[in-house]
Amino acid sequence: MAFNARHLSIMNSYQLSLALLIVCACTLLACEDHRTSPNAGFPQRINFTAPRQYPEGIAYSAQLDRFLVTSITQGKVGTVSTSGQYEDLLTDPAFVSGNGLRVVGSKVLVCNNDQGASIKSSPATNRQLAELLIFDLNTRRLERRIDLDDLLPAAAPNFANDLTISPTGTIYVTDSFSPVIYQVSSSGQASVLVRDELRFSAPLFGLNGIAYHPNGYLIVANIGQGKLYKIDLANNNAVSEITGFGTLSGDGLALVGTTDLYVVTNNNSVTRLVSNDNFASASVAQTDAAGYTGATTCVYVNGQLYTLNARIGEVGAAMGDLSKLQAADYSIQRFR
Repeated sequence: MAFNARHLSIMNSYQLSLALLIVCACTLLACEDHRTSPNAGFPQRINFTAPRQYPEGIAYSAQLDRFLVTSITQGKVGTVSTSGQYEDLLTDPAFVSGNGLRVVGSKVLVCNNDQGASIKSSPATNRQLAELLIFDLNTRRLERRIDLDDLLPAAAPNFANDLTISPTGTIYVTDSFSPVIYQVSSSGQASVLVRDELRFSAPLFGLNGIAYHPNGYLIVANIGQGKLYKIDLANNNAVSEITGFGTLSGDGLALVGTTDLYVVTNNNSVTRLVSNDNFASASVAQTDAAGYTGATTCVYVNGQLYTLNARIGEVGAAMGDLSKLQAADYSIQRFR
């Protein structure tokens, strides 16, 4: 992995240990999927106010007993209580714009990118930023920045969108502007896992949500193509299309158990797919299409799926005039 000068001070002051990520990964089912929580009284809909937040990613921290949400426009992570109180939590000058995130124990992993919609956007980073940031919940500080865009040619566009983690501690990250999936080992070594010009590309946004299946493969959504793909990690990262459900412009993904996959789509709905053949194919079991507003990603907590109403359509519509991005009201909604 290539590090430039801006990363060296962080690397010198903090070295992320192999043992730490392995310990976190071993508790993945308890931490990342958030199947249990100290708070049992989750409402159907949680409304919260956060001026110009435009949150894209969502996770849950049992340690804080709060949802965590990112910000496309401000480069930060905030918390939302089940009663709807929002508070800023994590930020850093180098944190430009946040999309997917995961909570693993006391660590928060978040994708850092720049599509030109942030107050921190710059010509140097616009469409040229793909990083994995690791924050510590106890210190509230950035512990490490892992550069992913350096793995591609300088002229290639970059956009780190979403991530998932395997039980061995390997982190997988999608890129929406280049047709690649990155992998970061438990020791922090980054590389390109697979590149597929045909199946991972799209005119605007390509790869988006990603999920790790315990049978040893990844599931990714290509939002531009409206397709889901399976990457067989045990078979030379072979890529195959998941069929049987038509077209789904998938954003966030959440795998529950081994057969149920929830897909948040860009038409303001959430669909539950069920597979009986190890996701060679899948069928639509249920769709919830009421009350979603610019929904993006989801998290499974307390035995329920919660989706973030992020008003994401407003971001695309405001490109070129960011003064239009003034929304303050968002919500988190339970799948019905």
